[in-house]
Amino acid sequence: MLQVNKPSSEINRGYAEDESSPAQTLTSYVEIIRRQFPTIVAIVSACVILALLYLFTAAPQFTSTAAMVIDTRKVQLFQQQSVLGDIAVDSATIETQVEILKSENISLAVIRDLHLIDDPEFTGSGGGLLGSVLGFIGDLFSDGHAQSEFELTRKALERFEKNRTIKRLGLTYVMEIGFTSKDPAKAAKIANSIADAYIVDQLEAKYQATRRASVWLQDRIKELRTQASAAQKAVVDFKTANNIVDTGGRLMNEQQLAEVNSQLIMAHAATAEAKARLDRMNDIQKQEIPDANVADALKNDTIVKLRGQYVDMASKESIWSSKYGSDHLAAVNLRRQMAEIKKNIIDELKRIQESYKSDYDIAVTREESIKGSLANVVSESQLTNQAQVALRELESNAQSYQAMYDNFLQRYMESVQQQSFPITEARVISAATTPLKKSYPKSLIVLAASLLGGLMLAFGAAIARELADKVFRTTGQVEDVLGANCIAILPALGAAASGPGLGEKMLGGKLARKGNPQPDLLRYVVDNPLSRFAEAVRSVKVAVDLNSIVRENRVLATTSTLPNEGKSTLSTNLAQLIAHGGARVILVDADLRNPSLSRALVPDARIGLVDVVAQKVQLEEALFVDPETKLSILPAGATSKLLHTNEVLASKAMHALVTQLRSQFDYVVLDMPPMAPVVDVRVTSSFVDSYVFVVEWGRTKIDVVRHNLRGAPEIQDKLLGVVLNKADTKALARYESYHGRYYYQKYYARYGYVE
Repeated sequence: MLQVNKPSSEINRGYAEDESSPAQTLTSYVEIIRRQFPTIVAIVSACVILALLYLFTAAPQFTSTAAMVIDTRKVQLFQQQSVLGDIAVDSATIETQVEILKSENISLAVIRDLHLIDDPEFTGSGGGLLGSVLGFIGDLFSDGHAQSEFELTRKALERFEKNRTIKRLGLTYVMEIGFTSKDPAKAAKIANSIADAYIVDQLEAKYQATRRASVWLQDRIKELRTQASAAQKAVVDFKTANNIVDTGGRLMNEQQLAEVNSQLIMAHAATAEAKARLDRMNDIQKQEIPDANVADALKNDTIVKLRGQYVDMASKESIWSSKYGSDHLAAVNLRRQMAEIKKNIIDELKRIQESYKSDYDIAVTREESIKGSLANVVSESQLTNQAQVALRELESNAQSYQAMYDNFLQRYMESVQQQSFPITEARVISAATTPLKKSYPKSLIVLAASLLGGLMLAFGAAIARELADKVFRTTGQVEDVLGANCIAILPALGAAASGPGLGEKMLGGKLARKGNPQPDLLRYVVDNPLSRFAEAVRSVKVAVDLNSIVRENRVLATTSTLPNEGKSTLSTNLAQLIAHGGARVILVDADLRNPSLSRALVPDARIGLVDVVAQKVQLEEALFVDPETKLSILPAGATSKLLHTNEVLASKAMHALVTQLRSQFDYVVLDMPPMAPVVDVRVTSSFVDSYVFVVEWGRTKIDVVRHNLRGAPEIQDKLLGVVLNKADTKALARYESYHGRYYYQKYYARYGYVE
C-alpha cells in the first residue's frame, strides 16, 4: 500500500534511517559532502587562490613594540604633596592612560618631531598592488592642486593611527606600544617616540596645572582671609545687639512653648471625646426605644429600668392582642402604659443629652483658651527665634570661611613645593627594537583562514543547495517520501537528457531505422540490448513478473505527474522489450489529449483507439505491427474533436476492449496521459492491473508528485513502483554510489559496450 501521508520533515537525502543518533547524523553530513563535492572543491579552491594572490601582492609589514609602566610607588610617595588631589592608580586610571596614548596630541607630537609628513609611507598611496591601484584612482579624480600642510598632516595622522596599536597587558600596570611600518628601523623609532611624547606630555600637563593652581590659590587666599575676619566680627556684633547669652543652648520661651503645646493637645482630645458622646446621644434619640447595648452603655439605671418595663409590657400586649384581639381593654391599657414609659425614656435621654452638650461646650471653651495662650507664646518666641536663626547663619559663615582659608593655605604650600620638581608616574621598561621578521601578512594564518573560510562557505553552500534541491534523485527518497518501490533508474540518452523529453521525439512517421544519426529513443532497447538503459527496462519487466505472483499483472499503464517526463519512451521500450522476448504484447496510446506516441510511431494512422471504442471499426483494422519485434500498436486515432476524453476511457466499451485485449495478448501496455494536467488516468483504475509511475530525475518537484498521488488513492492501490527517468549517471554516483558507472563499465566492456 502506498504511504503518502508522511510529513515533509521526513524528506531526507536518500536514506530511510532515523537521523537522531550522532553516527547517523554524521553519515548524513558525509553524504551531503559527497553529493556536493564539486561545488565544495570549487569554492575552497577559489578561496585559496584569492589568499595566494593576496600573499603575492601584499607588501610586507614589520611591527616593533615598546613597554611602559605606571609606577605606583611614585604616586604614593608624592600624592600627599599633589595640589590636584591625585587618586590611587586603578584599572580605570590605566585605561584612561591608554586613551591618552591614543589621542591626537601624542600622535601629532610624534609626526612633528619625526617630520612624517615628508615620508611617502604616510602621505603617499601606500604599498602593495592594492595601494598602487588606489593611488592611481585617486590621481585620476584629483584636480591636480598641491596638498596643503594641513591636508598632509591629517593624511599622515590617519595613516599613523591605523598602524599604531596601544593596549594594556592583562590586569597589570604595563602598557604595550606598537607600530607597524614597511621599514623595521622606522617602526622601532616611532614606537619609542610615542612613549617619549607621552612622558613629556604628562610632565608638561602637571607643570602647567600646578602653575595655574598656584596663581589662582594665591589670589583666592587673600579674599578668604578678608571674608573670614569680617564673618567673625559680624557674629560678635550681632550677639551684642540682641542681648543673646549662651545658657546651655535652650531659651525659656522654648520650654514654655512646649508645655502650652502639650496642654493644647490634651484639650483637643477632651473636646473630641465630648463631641463623640454628644453625637452618639443624638443618634440614640432618633430611635424610639434604645436597644439593650445602648442602654447598658449609657450606665443610667432609670433608662435600664424603664426599658425593661417597656419590653415586658410589649410582650404581654402581643400575647393579649393575639388571644383576645387588639381592641380588648387589657391590650389597650397595656399600649397606653407603654406610651407613658416611652415618653419617660425620651425625657431621660434629653436630660442626658443636655448634660453631654454642656460638657462639650466647656471643652471647646477650654481649648480656645489654650489656643490663645499658645498664640501669645508663639508670637513672643518668634522674635527670639529669628535672632537665633540669624546668629546661627552668621556663625556658620564664619566657620566656613575659616575652614576654606586653612584648606587653601595648605594647598598653596603644596603647590609651591610640587612646582619645583614635577614628576610623571610613567616610565619605559622595554624600549622598541628593530624587528627581524615581518608581522604582516602571516602566510600560514592567511592560508589557514582562507581554507577554513572556504570550507565553511562551501559547506554552507552545499547545505543551501541540498535544502533547495526539492526533487527526486535517489531510490531512498522515493521510498521515504512516496512509500513506493523505485523499480528502475533510466539513464539519460545523449542529447535527450536536455531535450524536450524522451518519449516526445518525432521519428518521421514510422519506427526509426538504425541509420538515424540521433539515438532512436523509442527503439533503444532493441538497437542497444546490452546498454544500461535496456538493463533498467528489464528491471521493470522483472518487477512486473514478480508482482504477478501476488495478483494478475497483465494490463500495465505508464503515467507521470507532468508532461515530457518520458512515460511514452518507457512504455514503448518496455513493450518492445517484452515483445522482443517472444511474448504477445500490444502497446495502446491512451493519451487522448496529446497522442504524441501515435504521432511518433504511426503518424499516418487515421483510425485507432477512439474508433474501436466507438465501434466504428474492428480492433484488427486499427492495429499496426512492428515487423522486427512483432509488437502490436494501437494508436489513439482522431482525438482532436474529443471534449470529454475521461468519459471515453471510463466507458463500458473501453472495459470491453481491455477485456478483449486480455484474451488476445499476454501483456497490454497503456501509455496514459500525465496526472497533473488531466484526470483521465484516475478513471482507468477499474481495468488496469498495475501502474508504473515515471518521475524525471532531478527535475520534477517532490511536492508536485506527492500532491498528485495523495489525490488519487485508486492509483496508489495499484502502483507497481516508480521509475526515475533521464538520470545523469555521473551525478547519480555522488548520490548513490552503487548506481554509478563504475559498477557497470567493466561488465559492459566485455561485450564491447560502455556508456
